[in-house]
Amino acid sequence: MNTTHHHLIAPSMLAADFAHIQRDVDLVNQSEADWFHIDIMDGLFVPNISFGFPVMKAIHRYATKPLDVHLMIEKPDRYLEEFKEAGAAHITVHYEACTHLHRTIWAIKELDCLAGVALNPHTPVHLLKDILPDLDMVCLMSVNPGFGGQKFIENTYAKIRELRSLSKGVNDQLLIQIDGGVSLDNAAALIAAGANVLVAGSFVFNSANPTQTIHSLKSVDPHLKIV
Repeated sequence: MNTTHHHLIAPSMLAADFAHIQRDVDLVNQSEADWFHIDIMDGLFVPNISFGFPVMKAIHRYATKPLDVHLMIEKPDRYLEEFKEAGAAHITVHYEACTHLHRTIWAIKELDCLAGVALNPHTPVHLLKDILPDLDMVCLMSVNPGFGGQKFIENTYAKIRELRSLSKGVNDQLLIQIDGGVSLDNAAALIAAGANVLVAGSFVFNSANPTQTIHSLKSVDPHLKIV
């Protein structure tokens, strides 16, 4: 039986226990997770503030897997180099926060980081048409960004399918990441629609056995479920 799974799992460290951050980083290191998802919030672009460079550097010190950094901040260009220095392997900026998106994406690429663009739930995917060839990843927010544990927005499936179709023949290697409300209830349907990176925060860290939960998400087979 072929047990290879082509989708990636990125536990969101915003849901980790910051009093025991090394323990939770080790848990992700030893699990089947692929990346660490790091949410940076500035209190301006989203109505919440997360952690900054010192905490990110602490995670990076112990992490043995890439840091997937999601910048939910205004004017992200100011800090790209600093995020790279703090350990970012991937940097995702918000479409809504970038006036000169093309320039920002190339600045990320010049730092040798994987370059991603995130879209809020109300932002249509067709707005990325002109920049799709330059992107490594698109992150579709499936909740309104800023707070964990929110209800999944059902329109996400249609956006994934539209984005897959837009990228066909233009950028067939495009990673489509889903961030918000991901669980075992919707993982198979998300992958079947065309997503290949799932971010999961509270669903992982609030579960009785986070390592097993990551294993379950990694083992999801979209072919076993009718969408």
